Amino acid sequence: MKRKRSTPVTRLTPDAEKLVALALGLNAAGSLTEDRYWEKQIARLIVQLLDSGRESAINAVLDHLFQLQSQSQGNAYEMLVDQVESLTESATLQHDGKNWDALLVAVPVVAWSKYAIPSGAIKDESALTLAAHLQAHVMARKTRLTLAPYLYSIDQLPSHFYDVRKLAIKLGEAALKGAGVKLDFSRLPETASLLADARFLLAAVVAPEGEPLFRWQEISTSEHASRSHCLEQWITQGRPNLAPLLQGCVFECLLPEAYYVSCREADRRVRPYSLRSAVAFLEAALNIRAEQLDAVVAGFGQERIDEFRVSFMARDSEEVAYGVVWPLFGREDESNAPTPLDDIRTQLHECGVVRVNELKGIFAPEFCEDCGAPLFPTAEGEMVHAGLPEEADTTEAHYH
Repeated sequence: MKRKRSTPVTRLTPDAEKLVALALGLNAAGSLTEDRYWEKQIARLIVQLLDSGRESAINAVLDHLFQLQSQSQGNAYEMLVDQVESLTESATLQHDGKNWDALLVAVPVVAWSKYAIPSGAIKDESALTLAAHLQAHVMARKTRLTLAPYLYSIDQLPSHFYDVRKLAIKLGEAALKGAGVKLDFSRLPETASLLADARFLLAAVVAPEGEPLFRWQEISTSEHASRSHCLEQWITQGRPNLAPLLQGCVFECLLPEAYYVSCREADRRVRPYSLRSAVAFLEAALNIRAEQLDAVVAGFGQERIDEFRVSFMARDSEEVAYGVVWPLFGREDESNAPTPLDDIRTQLHECGVVRVNELKGIFAPEFCEDCGAPLFPTAEGEMVHAGLPEEADTTEAHYH
């Protein structure tokens, strides 16, 4: 997933310097032919760095190019991070003397519950059933697929480029062999307890080199289906098999897609659920109606707004009872209508929160020194730790 990098880079290795030059060359290219030349050179070097465990060189280059971008010197950062993500989530594998294209696919759902949202290992028969529906309704007819038997939270997804590529190759090789995959889930971190969150299944799909991976790519065959039709079929067939894994949850199935784009889409789609679940939670915990809640909204970032933070408090109270972070992605911070602030305002009003105080300016993102939780703004712009009053009903609910 694209993330802004802010660590200053003072010295680059020779490989990193070469990658910077290649990225700047791609950014300045004036034709598709030249684009392809630079992209081949970049791909060769990135794969070499990843496969030799030198991810730090790639991160150093991204840091360096981000600094150039912040100085209005082109879009080389965006171009390179797209290349890195594409090469990380995909690989070319050999099987029976032929080349196969492999892609790591994320199958996201966004969920909202008053109970703890489940995550963790799933039964092999459930994984096989879900994989069969993915194969039948989303993937192209010449593909093979292997699904990891685990329901991942965002905290448990592989985040380093090297780890993503390693998983893509391991699952891809299992798909080629038609065998199950053995993964060590014991070292995955614990899942943060949130009212609304995303969950993911991860799979690798492989196809003979140059052949379609998804049904919507099969334009000239009878197997072709649009993205919207694939999603409809996945919801119809996949949802009943996902429901037992997400008991006690309201959830929405999203289109299975390549790893990074799926993760970003899930991040976007979970944002309204976060606000709605927060209002519902506070109504129950504080025993009040939504219209008795006040909200404070402020933008946070360095040179531009990277996220909004929304504070909730009971009417006429100065104490922030709960807070929600609304992250921005890509160019959402630009003045296109509707703006992210319009979206937040609309969601709050639809939830019944009528008094919304929008603070002007850009605030520095602050976090609690003890627990690392984000701090949220009061109506006066002071950053505080969100916390329910002692009299609130904070009994933790679990679904059985």
